Amino acid sequence: MNEAQFLESYKHTLRLIEETVEAAINDDDADIDYESGNDMLTLSFSNGSVAIVSRQSAICQLWLAARSGGFHFEMNDTSRQWVCTVNGQTLTHMLENICLEQGGVKLPFPPL
Repeated sequence: MNEAQFLESYKHTLRLIEETVEAAINDDDADIDYESGNDMLTLSFSNGSVAIVSRQSAICQLWLAARSGGFHFEMNDTSRQWVCTVNGQTLTHMLENICLEQGGVKLPFPPL
């Protein structure tokens, strides 16, 4: 994956996350908020904790920082999903778990 492809995939992923959170806020009155800027997305929970999605373009990785730790993801060429370099879990799975464990919010993210 070259840098242009990485940036396109990363920005698409941020849009999907934002759309999922926005729908949960509007449809289910979910107790979560988000802020996007500088190619970073911050999810804020009612208990004051946050989860941050950012990018590392030089190595074509998406990073996720949460209370449970920092995780690095690479795009899997076959599944077209972000996969954690340490545990092999998808970004979708990990974000759903982090939102539930960290903020008590159940969000059904699409494949990311």
